[in-house]
Amino acid sequence: MNTASKLIQSIETRQSLIGVIGLGYVGIPLSICFLEAGFQVLGFDQDQAKVDSINKGQSCLSHIDNSLIDSYVTSRRLSATADMHKLNEPDVVLICVPTPTTDDKNPNLAYLMDATKHIANSLRTGQLICLESTPYPGATEELLLPSLQTEEIIVGRDFFLAFSPEREDPGNTQYNIASIPKIVSGTTSECLKIVESLYSGVFNKVFPVSSTQTAECTKLIENIYRHVNISFVNELKQILARMEVDIWEVLEAASTKPFGFHPFFPGPGIGGHCIPNNPIYFSWKANQLGMDSQIINSALSVEKSMASYVYETAKRALTDQKKNLADSKILILGVTYKPNIQDTRESPALPIIKLLQESGATVEYSDPYVPILQSSDVKTGEMHSSPVTKKALGMFDLVMLITDHSSFPYQLIHEHSALIIDTRNAFRRNSFTGDHVVQA
Repeated sequence: MNTASKLIQSIETRQSLIGVIGLGYVGIPLSICFLEAGFQVLGFDQDQAKVDSINKGQSCLSHIDNSLIDSYVTSRRLSATADMHKLNEPDVVLICVPTPTTDDKNPNLAYLMDATKHIANSLRTGQLICLESTPYPGATEELLLPSLQTEEIIVGRDFFLAFSPEREDPGNTQYNIASIPKIVSGTTSECLKIVESLYSGVFNKVFPVSSTQTAECTKLIENIYRHVNISFVNELKQILARMEVDIWEVLEAASTKPFGFHPFFPGPGIGGHCIPNNPIYFSWKANQLGMDSQIINSALSVEKSMASYVYETAKRALTDQKKNLADSKILILGVTYKPNIQDTRESPALPIIKLLQESGATVEYSDPYVPILQSSDVKTGEMHSSPVTKKALGMFDLVMLITDHSSFPYQLIHEHSALIIDTRNAFRRNSFTGDHVVQA
């Protein structure tokens, strides 16, 4: 039996140990999928506090219960380590590290290359290495393969390399991860066969594609599609506001068309790890080929303007009430990038808070998911969540809704706020309207 057949047999009999590098928003839910499918999982993370938390049976994510993590730790099926020398122990290594952008908006693959270096130092015959993080098109074979393959250990014969993009959507209760079709690809036919076998035992449907670059493009295009369309409606929102036309009514009317139209909804900007960064990865690759992605660049430009648009809307609304922004006290409702989660990565609230603070306004925030906000975009680098009470609301000149958490007391806020800026249409959606509610 050759190396590939032995690994497939090990996978199918659940004898393979699954290693997951990066115990965050992708790595932990993915680990749980493999645990639920009967595998044993060893998690890797260089954050010792996160490793200690897992090994104590505590979840690092608000939407995953401690009891679930504790049950797998207690049964000795889940453990975590910061010792990267142990990467030779798993039969399968899944890479789930961040792929952010640099300050000058280029791909930042430092986490990925660091993980690859550690894998290369411990790589042994019979291992499958699968990248789940989102790189630029071509990165799996241009960056990972040369770092792992040597004259002695050959891909497709001695070890196996694949790419299968994560499709995690924190807070989405409609789909669990296993129910989302899984795209798989391999650098050789043997690699594809093995990764298809691996994920077929975990996901309801597996969709193989012809190359890792095809799979890389698939993930990028999925998120670029969302970025471009959200940017489009955000630009429309600004134009229609000048026309004194309600963007929300326009979208509701357009959505009655049963074909050829899919609604996207405006907001204060695009957040999260993937959607703001993925277009930059694709655009960067296009530039390397001497091409310019005009639509993507336009969308990026629109999103960059959104914080200023919300800021100017707030300034005008306060001026209409004979108040000066610099002397105002403002409460931000919601600092996560989407409702009902704890993730503040690339949150549109951050640049808005920064602009308000730089103008001289006193800014506080309230978010049930973020008791402490730590960011270089806010003064002193740290803020603490404030309670939303009748008395507290009366102390603010302006309440600005950025993230429409379902737990916010909208009626209380509506009744006891002097002025509200609503960037999500949440108050009208909950039938709370009035002259003191301004759409932005």
